[in-house]
This record gives sequence, C-alpha cells and structure tokens, in this order.
Amino acid sequence: MLPTRCAMEAAAWLAIAVLAAGCDKPQQPVATAAPAMKLAPATPIDVKRAEIGGPMWDPAWDKIVEVALPPEMLSTQVARDVRPFCPKFDAIGEADKRAFWAYFFQALAGVEGGLKPTANIRHSEPAMEVRDQVTGLQARTEGLLQLAYEDEKRYGCDFNWAADRMLKARDPARTILQPKNNLECGVKILEQQMIGRHKPLLSRSGYWATLRPGTASYRMFAKQMANVPAVCGMRAGAARRPARRSTQPVEISASR
Repeated sequence: MLPTRCAMEAAAWLAIAVLAAGCDKPQQPVATAAPAMKLAPATPIDVKRAEIGGPMWDPAWDKIVEVALPPEMLSTQVARDVRPFCPKFDAIGEADKRAFWAYFFQALAGVEGGLKPTANIRHSEPAMEVRDQVTGLQARTEGLLQLAYEDEKRYGCDFNWAADRMLKARDPARTILQPKNNLECGVKILEQQMIGRHKPLLSRSGYWATLRPGTASYRMFAKQMANVPAVCGMRAGAARRPARRSTQPVEISASR
C-alpha cells in the first residue's frame, strides 16, 4: 500500500524535527595546537644590565611577540630581508623563526626605549614639531618601541588616549606603555611595512630611524643583533647570557 499524503507529510516533519534537534546540540570546540615557541637569547644590552642593573627584557615579552606574529612574517616572503641577521631563516623551524623575531624586537626595544616600558620622549627636532593626530599634542614617542597614539588610527593598535589622558605621562597603566600593547603594535607596524607595502626591513623610509641604514641608531641596533639564535647561522656574539634566562622550548597556550 502506498503511504497517504498525510503519512508522508508526517514523516517529513519528523525528519525535520530530528535534524533540528541535532542542530540545537552545542558544538564541541575544535582543539587547535598552540604554536611551538622558544625564548630568545639575551641581547648585549640585556646581558650588561644583568651585571650592572637597570631595566631588562622580560622573557614573558618573547611570548607576546611570538603570538602576535602573522604567518607572513614566518614565510619565505621575509627571508631575504632578514638575511643580514638570520641567513638560514628559510631553513629553520617555526619555533626558531618566532624566537628570531622575539630577539629582533628585543634588540629594537633596547635601542629605542632602553628596554624601559615607561620610556617617554618629547621631541624638539623640527621634523617632530608636529601634533599627534589623536592627542592633538606635540608628538611624543612612548614605551618599549617608542610609538605614538596616532598609531592607533594608522595601524589599529590597542591604545586608548581617552582613558590615558587622565594618567601621568609615565604611569605604567597607560595603554601605550603596557608592553603587550606596545609590542603588538610594533609587530603590526612592521607587518604593514614589509607585507602590506612591500618595503624592505631596513629602509630609509621605515617607521623607526633605528632600522634606517646609515644612522647612528642603526649602528647601535646592529651591535645588539650579535646574539641572534644560533640556528640563524650567524657567528655567536661575545656576550654571555644572563643566568636567569633559558633557551629551552617553552610550552605556551596561545590564541590570537
């Protein structure tokens, strides 16, 4: 006997109800493996500070940089640019590439902000006698990487001038001075330069004068690049590492 129209409709509605009930079940999150990471070696300035005192690089900042790195900065797209400091970049593993970039930003912070998160410099040079597009005040560079509030608009950095304006200039609670915000912003700036605009890492028109060959600050930076991870294939620097640091792989749970 052929099923009646009512029976067919009832069966169809039953199937829909079963499917709907299945859709209502909470979806189990898909586990994603955290990227492998390593701590970076210490730069010469960090080694010196360990001996004589003063601001030092916090190994936890390696994690901030390494988590913030986009895939493009771990790819062949940047291998040529980083060759002066890491000749074997293309051949090394992802964890070592992340450690190289963590070291790079440590060296950059050493020259730019002296490894001091609350560094705050008001510039008097004619080239800097302009007003910040966000604060409306004379331009300042702040934090580990000496950034500006207007970078919030230019690069999407996590700075909040409305909240920070009520705080003192060197208050570590200011969003621009918090290492996480400052370092993540630095990664975004370099990504925009190298990937978005296809400019070389070392460029006379780059964001940081420290990365402009021929300048005094670049020469200081080049000296800080003496202790890059050994897998990069550079000759080891003469400076030793502070005893408190480690180069063993670190298990880090990361989400971007």
